[in-house]
Amino acid sequence: MKKGQKLWTRDELILAINLYCKLPFGRLHRTNPHVIHLAELIGRTPSSIAYKLVNFASLDPSLKARGIKGASNSSNLDKIIWDEFYNNWEELPFESEKLLSKFENKSIEELNNIDIKSLPKGKERERVVKVRVNQSFFRNSVLASYNYTCCVTGLKNPELLIAGHIKPWSEDEKNRLNPCNGIAINGLHDKAFENGLMTITPDYKIKISEHLLKDKDQKAIENLFLRYEGKEIFLPSKFLPDVNFLIYHNNVRFKE
Repeated sequence: MKKGQKLWTRDELILAINLYCKLPFGRLHRTNPHVIHLAELIGRTPSSIAYKLVNFASLDPSLKARGIKGASNSSNLDKIIWDEFYNNWEELPFESEKLLSKFENKSIEELNNIDIKSLPKGKERERVVKVRVNQSFFRNSVLASYNYTCCVTGLKNPELLIAGHIKPWSEDEKNRLNPCNGIAINGLHDKAFENGLMTITPDYKIKISEHLLKDKDQKAIENLFLRYEGKEIFLPSKFLPDVNFLIYHNNVRFKE
């Protein structure tokens, strides 16, 4: 460590991973307003934040799978915290949001734009807040990974996009918030994906169900579905869809 530098703390690294999840890979730089803001919160330079984000990129298995390298000198603590976060999606995202709210000096409800008037009381309130915070984190992470682009159509309008689950929320609690179990997709194709009328193969190709293929004479079916048959999805820059989740969807959810 160079003279004058200070060691990163566990809390600082968790906040950095939180930000890493929410930024597209191409925006992990020191001029990004979000990077500058985190630097101000924890008393570091934007350059040091950006460099730490790229350190985490070197640990991201999705990037490794695509041959993309981050900085090569991540610390042992970087890896420990990365593994702790990456292997505990059901808890660490919420914990990181609580930590962020503390540094922001805001309630977690305010930080996540949750209307407190709509919340129940007592333990049910805690449960609802956690669910909403987690859903927001998952959506932000997935859409950022796809650079706010629909993986089927290439549509670039966040208001029309959904962070869809490959393996449903109700069937895999451990991976509900795992961005590798998510795809950025528009509402229509999300509905088709959810109902097994289309799938994504383990080699990231779109496959349309015979239930739609039999209606190929309908112009809408041709324009909205059949034109995408066999095409590769728009891949995310990080958090590549896990092949095991895709195999599950192909074998269990997809209607041949």
